[in-house]
Amino acid sequence: MSRLTKGVILGLLTGIAGLILSFNSFGIDLEENIGLNLLFKLRGIRKAPSEVAIIAIDKSSAENLNLPENIQKWPRSFYAHLIKNLVNGGASVIVFDIIFKETTSPKEDNLFAEEIYKAHNVVLCECIKQDKISLTGRKELDIVTTVPPIPLFSKSAFALAPFPLPKEPVRVSQYWKFKTAAGDKPTLPVAAFQIFAIGAYDDFIRLLKKVSPFQAEKLPQNVESIFINRGIEKVIRKIREVIQKESLISERMLKELENSTDKKKYQMINSLIKMYQGSNTQYLNFYGPARTIATTPFSEALQLKETPPNKKYNFDVKGKAVFVGLSELSPLEQKEGFYTVFTKEGLDLSGVEIAATAFANFIEDMPVRPLNIPKHIAIILLWGMAMGFLCRFFPAHVAAPSVICLSVVYLFVAEYQFKTSGIWYPLVVPLFFQTLPAFFTAVIWTYVDSRREQQEIRKAFSYYLPEGAVDQILKNIEDVKASDQFVYGVCLSTDAEKYSLLAETLNPKELINFMNKYYETIFNPVKKHGGVISNVLADSMLALWVRANPDLSLPCQACIAALEIDKAVSRFNQSSDNKLPTRIGLHAGYISLGSIGALGHFEYRPVGDIVNGATRVEGLNKYLGTRILITEDIIDQKGDFLKRKIGKFLLAGKTKPLVIYELVCSMHECTDEQKKVCKIFEQGLDAFNRQSWEEALEKFHESFKNIGGDGPSSLYIELCERYKVKPPVAPWDGLIHIEKK
Repeated sequence: MSRLTKGVILGLLTGIAGLILSFNSFGIDLEENIGLNLLFKLRGIRKAPSEVAIIAIDKSSAENLNLPENIQKWPRSFYAHLIKNLVNGGASVIVFDIIFKETTSPKEDNLFAEEIYKAHNVVLCECIKQDKISLTGRKELDIVTTVPPIPLFSKSAFALAPFPLPKEPVRVSQYWKFKTAAGDKPTLPVAAFQIFAIGAYDDFIRLLKKVSPFQAEKLPQNVESIFINRGIEKVIRKIREVIQKESLISERMLKELENSTDKKKYQMINSLIKMYQGSNTQYLNFYGPARTIATTPFSEALQLKETPPNKKYNFDVKGKAVFVGLSELSPLEQKEGFYTVFTKEGLDLSGVEIAATAFANFIEDMPVRPLNIPKHIAIILLWGMAMGFLCRFFPAHVAAPSVICLSVVYLFVAEYQFKTSGIWYPLVVPLFFQTLPAFFTAVIWTYVDSRREQQEIRKAFSYYLPEGAVDQILKNIEDVKASDQFVYGVCLSTDAEKYSLLAETLNPKELINFMNKYYETIFNPVKKHGGVISNVLADSMLALWVRANPDLSLPCQACIAALEIDKAVSRFNQSSDNKLPTRIGLHAGYISLGSIGALGHFEYRPVGDIVNGATRVEGLNKYLGTRILITEDIIDQKGDFLKRKIGKFLLAGKTKPLVIYELVCSMHECTDEQKKVCKIFEQGLDAFNRQSWEEALEKFHESFKNIGGDGPSSLYIELCERYKVKPPVAPWDGLIHIEKK
């Protein structure tokens, strides 16, 4: 199974799993309690519309007015004066989030009722009552009814509406626009907004007549008839019935509005239509913690009438919707509070603030809007597929930063959409329950495949190599006898000096015994550091470190092995009468591992320019008088080794030049003198490349002297002397041609 197939499979599984979780109650709760909360936190506080204001009934007002803390015992004349002040101030709608369920003084009640009636814009709050009744042979049945204020106030009010909210230890994030269980009763924000938008009612009717004359006839034809009959609640229900039963009507009305030139009126009617669309519940787009919406204490609002005519009110109510209700600044004094995303230091949002928030959302036409189902499915499915494919198809070191970057981009887009239009993109499911599981599943899957491939490669190599010789794996190897495998590898080539003389001196048996000890000496470091002995011919050895993809650890392991081979050979030569000084060359890149041969005889060999390059680099030691040479492809990124750049060479039989370095020793073993010599030589090489022959000669002579005879320095001294007489032909980049192998 290819990586592409595995990526597609993991992507599909991740997408489907995300969809299942998204439409599960657990996933929905996570998105609402964590995802939505995160979006609010990222967005922060935003300014509420100026068209809405709150009058707070609080403890300080009770003390200032010398009134009891129980607002039900407050004289109703205070509310009457408040209404009078607000009407005189030009308030468009006045909403009381207070239940007036008991009569008090007839005089006080009549005064309050009179002001309510004269205002023609007061909405009073009803309470919701839930009873259980037992039916014969059936379970208990819940009956929900609304309990209006006392009859005197109910008859005087322009509208009555409930505003039920959950009073439990849960976060409030949505509310009912219409309470279905109470006969599709419009709630406070809906009733308040319909009254607030009453000035656009005539335009609304004209627009409805344009798209559906029949349905328009079912509604009052002008604002005057609504005020005369005081039937705003019936109008609200009828409009909702029209829009809910025939959704195309609202869509056609919105389309007609797009051609309107009066943008303010267009916005009001647009918000009005959308208020009636959709479900009975709506998510709240909170503006911030308590008192974010403009709030004035009750006691200060009563003083409006005493403000001099030539002085502007500190609390301007002209054209505004004013909500009146309990609202404290101290959590200890708060009698009515609801836990929200902006609950801070124990201070919840009061019911009147939530009602005002819902109303303000209507004005802006910007409640929190979850994505519709098709878009939600598309985002979850496509995101899951992308994450699954990305994590499985690409290596972990590529997938991890890519996943992080894409997640940050997704979070930025989600926050921007939420901030500018209230659109709620899912966060928890895609970022935590799709991205993270996809990544870790891919890692585990890759590990399992790697282990299986390791067993396969060991089995495959057992046809050609001794058991346990291979410690590295090849990717997706299926039949090593039948097909070549293209892999990344480090090749280490060795060659022993004076072998020909040794072969002439010793008899075959002595030669075999001696060479076996020699090979044991150079094999051990290779195997110790994860290499594979690929080929042995006479006095030469070829070792490999392979992976399916480039791995920075391989050159490091090969360099350590090369240094240990050099030390081990030195010890071996000291303990033996016969000497085999050994030259080493290393090169890295992609090679092909496969079966080479014919007529029933095959050998498993590495093939490619990298193998040939390693032998050529090894041979360059003989020309330069060095022991360990490596190519630029072997250079480690961590700087674990002291190395000396020798230069740029075009080796015999090669068409592409190689940058060659001498591997001196590991950094923890090097001396200051070695570092100094390497630096001097590289300064000379820099001068050589700049064709500054005198400067280069000075540096190379110095390095030659410090080392006590140095092949690379001798080479460059000779070249500098030659180029002083006959400079190289331009263009020139310091390339040195080696004609001999």
